[in-house]
Amino acid sequence: GLLDELLGRETGVCGGRAGSMNVVDLEHRLIGCFGIVGGSISAATGAALALKRRGGVAVAFFGDGAANQGYFHECLNFAAVFALPVLYVCENNLYGEFTPWEEVTAGELRARAETLGIPASTIDGNDVLVVREAAAAAVERARAGDGPQFIEALTYRFVGHSRSDPGRYRKPGELDAWRDRDPIKLARAALLERFGADQRAVGEVEEAVDRQMDAIAERGLAAPWPRPGAVREFKE
Repeated sequence: GLLDELLGRETGVCGGRAGSMNVVDLEHRLIGCFGIVGGSISAATGAALALKRRGGVAVAFFGDGAANQGYFHECLNFAAVFALPVLYVCENNLYGEFTPWEEVTAGELRARAETLGIPASTIDGNDVLVVREAAAAAVERARAGDGPQFIEALTYRFVGHSRSDPGRYRKPGELDAWRDRDPIKLARAALLERFGADQRAVGEVEEAVDRQMDAIAERGLAAPWPRPGAVREFKE
């Protein structure tokens, strides 16, 4: 499974050798996670070129920092020229590692797509219902032959970029303010207030999910490490 892979276990989708940065799971149509910043942009564009003949849609997820890489512009231009069925999703969490995005980014990110004739929108990336609606509409347009689509999802990174990042660059009170807009909190509130869900029932679902995830984690931690010889084994 995926969690087993993140734990480096033999039972992982890549045999425990890909870790968190190079995962591929073709069974579930995950063509790859990439250690290179924004690598998904190029991969999804290439996949979309192949999928155009099959009626499929490729989706690339990347951060605001990746939008300043050269191949971001190259790929969006290529996708626009050939009307590729690809959805570019920029998760703008306001920081490129330690640097506030507005200090290194001129203009609005979605304008970079719009100038190429690519339909683009900026949405609340912490509201799962908003994201679902925007993504479904964009995928449908791409599948219908309307070419590439672009979504900028405004969100926030609660933890540091890496274990060595203490997050001291954040403004006072910033983290607490964003924690109030945690996507899970917002989704829970929507279930109760907008859809009239029963609070007890929601709590039972949460407890069931916690138990399920605990079981998956325990299974992963108990799984064996990869065999040394597996380093020379590859799947086609």
